[in-house]
Amino acid sequence: MATSTPPRRVKDPDRRRDPGGYACWWINNLTHTKGKWAREPFNLRKWQEYQIIRPLFGTLRDDGLRQYRTCYVEVPRKNGKSEIAAAVGLYMLAGDGEMGGEVYSAACDLEQASITFNVAAQMVRNDPELAKVLEVIPSRRRIIHHKSGSFYRAIPAEEGSAHGYNASAIICDELHAWKTRKLWDVLTTSTGAREQPLIFVITTAGWDRTSICWEQHDYARKILEGVVDDPTFLPVLHAAPLDANWEDEQVWRDCNPALGDFRMMDEIRAAAKKAREIPAQQNSFRRLYLCQWTQQLGRALDMQVWDEGADPPVHHEDFRGELCYVGIDLAAREDVAAAVMVFNKPGGHYCVIPHFWIPEERYAGSSNHPRDPHVAEVLAEWGRQGLIDVTPGNVVDYERIRKWVNRVHMITPVKEVNLDPWNASQVSPHLRDDGFTVIEVRQGYSSMAAPTKEFLKAVQGRQLHHGGHPVLRWMADNFAIAEDAQGNMKPDRSTSSEKIDGIVATIMGIDRAMRDPIPEWTGEAFLGPTRTSHQEP
Repeated sequence: MATSTPPRRVKDPDRRRDPGGYACWWINNLTHTKGKWAREPFNLRKWQEYQIIRPLFGTLRDDGLRQYRTCYVEVPRKNGKSEIAAAVGLYMLAGDGEMGGEVYSAACDLEQASITFNVAAQMVRNDPELAKVLEVIPSRRRIIHHKSGSFYRAIPAEEGSAHGYNASAIICDELHAWKTRKLWDVLTTSTGAREQPLIFVITTAGWDRTSICWEQHDYARKILEGVVDDPTFLPVLHAAPLDANWEDEQVWRDCNPALGDFRMMDEIRAAAKKAREIPAQQNSFRRLYLCQWTQQLGRALDMQVWDEGADPPVHHEDFRGELCYVGIDLAAREDVAAAVMVFNKPGGHYCVIPHFWIPEERYAGSSNHPRDPHVAEVLAEWGRQGLIDVTPGNVVDYERIRKWVNRVHMITPVKEVNLDPWNASQVSPHLRDDGFTVIEVRQGYSSMAAPTKEFLKAVQGRQLHHGGHPVLRWMADNFAIAEDAQGNMKPDRSTSSEKIDGIVATIMGIDRAMRDPIPEWTGEAFLGPTRTSHQEP
């Protein structure tokens, strides 16, 4: 039962002898602010106390100063992030003993920045003793400790262009949502004049591998794995392994430390049920409830369903003499290029066979990849396996793509070549000179909505047969869609953290194939002899 007033503080531990215990005591005398726990003493849980607060404030260097200068906490939603962030902020303001302290609670926007500030302000209002020494100024999102000349201020990321900060503590809320690293760089470089500054990050997982949050997450993971030795960085990751089954309730328990305490299982079950029924919400569930970093903002495909299209394997020779449509996505010339043969089969089925090109100097072997070096290594390995055609130099040789289309035509007549007009000026004229019908398929909603819908329908209906090509599968896992106000959909490169060129090429091929009706499938097998090789002509 909630109490009407918080309990009076008992005698505090000696901060000099037991700084970790003192910080726990100080925070435990704060109160919760919401729901049935409102005005109840904070009462740090064991995982909060022994994984975060005690080591963070109680681990000292030989000179008596704190060892940890950065603490990165990644934990699923509804595990008390805002409360613990506000508590650490208030402690750094009024409990740490810093004179002229500047404590900044930073978030991606004004609304998010106000969440932690409002929790901290309510904690002050709930505590008569604390309210005597701290002044809350809601209109300026400030809390002032007049005795030490310190202040706590909530700021959104858009204020990051300003300078003049001299931060003693930075509370970074939901770092995954920060669109740029500008505020991070400004704040973290402002701590140089402080003896023992603190950067405290608390966030759920994200999707963007180019973000400051991924940078910190990856660094934390490497410290935990022993790859990096940094005694100033405290990593606390409550996240399910990337290969864990997101539908397994034991996985939920393993990464939600508050589950069964103040975190309710029923709400997670309801969210998981919705994610099962709506594949586009699976990524959101995995990020928010399991702290699994995903490949894109919103998953467009259920990969378990996608994998059902891998059997039986498909090979170009299996379709000898059949008409096909070829979709080509060139993207940037120094990037991955993709071409996909699409065969229209009875009963609304499609068989697809992809081919990929990458420029050797840009990707083969490595560190030049603009996003994730691991991806460069995987692409290089696929090149060695013959799953990607590695072209000499630092740009894709478009003449190779032209010759490939001509070789395809010798086995399966190419009815149309479907190209995004962007970057296609050097390919389209030559293919037309070769006698092919070249159709320009622009990438807007008006052109892409119908084939995108048909593609998603075919995958979900187990009517897309792709033979399990690993590069196309990787791109399917990366694939995200954008949707306008009328519900029209198209591929969305901006929220897909890695390559989706093969899926875009597939959709462009389907765009023309779906316009060519054929008789209903009689139930007879429509694939020829099966092979396991992905080698193309």
